[in-house]
Amino acid sequence: MQFEILFIYFSRVRCMGVPWLAQVRLLHMAILGLATATCLLYVAYITSPQLTTTASPLRTLVSSEIRAFQGNITQAEVAKNITAAPLNGGSSEAPPPPPLRPSVNNVNVTNNNTQPDLTRGVPAEIIYEAGHVDVSSQVCPELGKDIKLLIAITSAPSHESARMAIRETWGHFASRKDVAIAFMLGSISNKTVNANIEKEQYLYGDIIRGKFIDTYDNLTLKTISMLEWVDNYCPKAAFVLKTDDDMFINVSRLLAFIAKHNADQRAIYGRLAKKWKPIRNKKSKYYISPHQYKPAVFPDFTTGPAYLLPARLSKELYVAALNHTYFKLEDVFVTGIVANGLKIKRIHAPEFLNKRVSLTPCSVQRGISIHMVKGVEQYDLWKKLHDVVAKCKK
Repeated sequence: MQFEILFIYFSRVRCMGVPWLAQVRLLHMAILGLATATCLLYVAYITSPQLTTTASPLRTLVSSEIRAFQGNITQAEVAKNITAAPLNGGSSEAPPPPPLRPSVNNVNVTNNNTQPDLTRGVPAEIIYEAGHVDVSSQVCPELGKDIKLLIAITSAPSHESARMAIRETWGHFASRKDVAIAFMLGSISNKTVNANIEKEQYLYGDIIRGKFIDTYDNLTLKTISMLEWVDNYCPKAAFVLKTDDDMFINVSRLLAFIAKHNADQRAIYGRLAKKWKPIRNKKSKYYISPHQYKPAVFPDFTTGPAYLLPARLSKELYVAALNHTYFKLEDVFVTGIVANGLKIKRIHAPEFLNKRVSLTPCSVQRGISIHMVKGVEQYDLWKKLHDVVAKCKK
């Protein structure tokens, strides 16, 4: 088209008697002008914003997406598990797109394959997914109306032998109608371990699994999950003991302790830790950054191996915990920072040993909780407890 225009133009110029040399120069200038204009148009095109293909809003968030945000699976696995959501009843109206994940303190929570950098300061509600995989509501009949004591034992998925040892020793107290015992677990990708948990749950029905990956850094999520479960399924119980699967619990002594305390009191009982300071060494397993907790000293808290609280406080603690900046020291977080903000007292009870003790005569009987007990040792302590009781009475 451009060359046809040039041809017409130069035919007219020729008719006007313009010298041949001048015509050639004009032709060169015209061609050069066209080439320059074409280049300028091309540059303008490639530098202007282009339309890009966007993801279809017709999809639903699946649990694998949420787990990926928590650092549980890769983004490739997420893409594989995201499926298109059908339109409602054939309606032409598309469902609204899923909500965007928030960023907190410039931490983008969806831009990589791992859990966000928690040391930058992330509210617990951002990384906690409510609900449970295994509910086991039968552990607390009638919402725990007749339960004096619920023992919630945090356990790792692979610790099947530790759970069995507890069931066969001090866990026998669950046969009483006023005592309930359950094991709190997280999720795991190991198919063999999951299959074993399914069998274990079928046999005993005392496992509760939250929607988080079971790791050390997620211990606080496990306790938050426990509080949520108690609020939903056992809120009418009198007391809840949070403990670990490497603990020996003298349940008789604990029931005697409960009998002397009022479940209406806003207090958490256990081994009180005072004036503990956050560890600022980044190489430490217990490192807490100033973004996570700025003050130089933690509030007083009850140490994590075992502590006792009224079940009715679970909802308050659960809701408040989600609004605090998350970190992995669950006992400091829940019984220190969160409880302190709610003005819940933390009361020292010397019977909560929460440490390894030498098994001298009567030492087992005197304490409520002994820490760092292996599965095979539970049987020895259970036997010694009865032997020691007999000897101490003499």
